[in-house]
Amino acid sequence: MTHETYEPTAEFARRRDEADPLRAFRQRFALPRAAQGEPLVYLCGHSLGLMPLAARGIVAEELDDWAQLAVLGHEHAHRAWIHYHESLRDGLASLAGARPGEIVAMNSLTINLHLLLAAFYRPDGARRRILIEAGAFSSDRHAVASQIAWRGLDPREALVELTPPQGADTIPEESIEAYLLEHGAEVALVLWPGVQYRTGQAFDLGRIARAAHRAGCVAGLDLAHSIGNMPLALHDIEADFAVWCSYKYLNGGPGAIGGCFVHERHDPPHLTGWWGHEAATRFRMGPEFRAAAGAAGWQISNPPILSAAPLVASLALFEQAGLQRLRQKSVALTGYLEYLLDRLAPDVQLVTPRAVDARGCQLSVRITGPQGRGRRVFDALTAQGVIGDWREPDTIRLAPIPSYNSFADVFRGAEALAQALRRQP
Repeated sequence: MTHETYEPTAEFARRRDEADPLRAFRQRFALPRAAQGEPLVYLCGHSLGLMPLAARGIVAEELDDWAQLAVLGHEHAHRAWIHYHESLRDGLASLAGARPGEIVAMNSLTINLHLLLAAFYRPDGARRRILIEAGAFSSDRHAVASQIAWRGLDPREALVELTPPQGADTIPEESIEAYLLEHGAEVALVLWPGVQYRTGQAFDLGRIARAAHRAGCVAGLDLAHSIGNMPLALHDIEADFAVWCSYKYLNGGPGAIGGCFVHERHDPPHLTGWWGHEAATRFRMGPEFRAAAGAAGWQISNPPILSAAPLVASLALFEQAGLQRLRQKSVALTGYLEYLLDRLAPDVQLVTPRAVDARGCQLSVRITGPQGRGRRVFDALTAQGVIGDWREPDTIRLAPIPSYNSFADVFRGAEALAQALRRQP
């Protein structure tokens, strides 16, 4: 959909919602309400996705199995606990564009990042740097810096943070390629986001992986803001590894089990635990470690069933809706939000790229004006029942999610932001 087909009216939003082939999925999520019962406009799925209604029943099944079966639930629960990670594998592989053996649901994002960096970051001579983006999510930066220091190196020298060009908010792939062309012999590993959490910029991950490999570097990806949001093809682009959380676009719930991808061509020495042992002999409890095939061999501990169960419900919805259809609606929703911001709130600056291929669900907008205005605008927006996300010093992040947000949500959100801007000069 192009901007010329949009209209800045509630009636247009209503018509688009009526014609939306995915509109029924909205009713399969718990939609938040204010204390007085009125519905909120929830545009914060980039931070925490909404609860699939079916998740309640699936979690209840696990609790019932625990109550009735106790230890026997490992083999006789509705979804046998011993094999629980396998119930998530195919759905995650589909969203990641991976082969099932390259995927495993386990731990949380930063734990997985540490495990994979421990295996893939192998500084050798002059090749000791890790390249990340300036302003990376703090947990990623902490993990990378500590991995460098753990190996007796100085993060001030070995951690390279690539900045946007002068006067820009985002980093073009050309800048990554240029840095690696000039300094690639000093870089051991590139860790790059699929979507940058602050700016909402989406990257051509295949291009980045190819640039890293040309320079002899490992290509690792943080997909926290990508999986369930953007189409991915991790196997085909030959990324070496990737990690993600499941509580944003995957709607797995707070603290949900995370996941990782390891390309099938890799089997480096890595940290091990009993759940990564091959299933056939795991319970013999022998002293020798015999890894399960593929990414499953990277597991450390048995999966946390109660934090994995909601993901069963969410992945079923993804399968039914289809990621391509969700992506088409996402493009239309963010396009409509961009259109409305340009007309109703022209004094804000769009940080996220306007090119459709360079963004997902999220639009980050900078509030201009005197110091403190941005926070006042955000608080006024929240008071009107629009739930977004604030990032210091001046940015509001808004993300219409195609599985549960509507065009009416986008219209109400943009109109509320315009009102908040007028009231907070």
